[in-house]
Amino acid sequence: MNGLASVARTIDRMSEFVGRNVAWLALVMVLIQFAVVLARYVFGVGSIAVQESIIYSHAVLFLLGSSFTLLHGGHVRVDIFYADATPRSKAVIDLLGSVFLLIPVCIAIFVLSWTYVSSSWAILEVSRESSGIEYVYALKTVILLFCGMMILQGCSTIIHSILFLTGNEAAPQEEKHEVI
Repeated sequence: MNGLASVARTIDRMSEFVGRNVAWLALVMVLIQFAVVLARYVFGVGSIAVQESIIYSHAVLFLLGSSFTLLHGGHVRVDIFYADATPRSKAVIDLLGSVFLLIPVCIAIFVLSWTYVSSSWAILEVSRESSGIEYVYALKTVILLFCGMMILQGCSTIIHSILFLTGNEAAPQEEKHEVI
């Protein structure tokens, strides 16, 4: 069981590292948006590539930050069942949700996106705008990275749930989230 716990902790550290680093994109987006507005309305200058960089940053932030959010229990759940559940019930819900919902959906997204992404790579797809960012294929690749990271974090959730249910791991720390 120590090996499984080590695998789960490694996945958790990876999600934590990626999440904390892509979180900076929120600040980057605000600063770029401010610069775009300032350049446009004060100096009369615009740049499509700079405007597209906001879209790229937004996509990367949400897609690569999703496994961090899952790690910290920030995804939306049906809290009417989960909020007042015992730690054991929460572990069962997390286990079943990961096995029957999260991982299959991520696998489906990965499989269905593969042709979309590989076609983009085949032609090295660029922006439709003549002065836009030339790396649309790289942006589309983030979809596949999202799926991979979510599957890994789902596996970590499964491992933690099994370890808890078998008495080999303490109950996870409760994080305070707003109940919707």
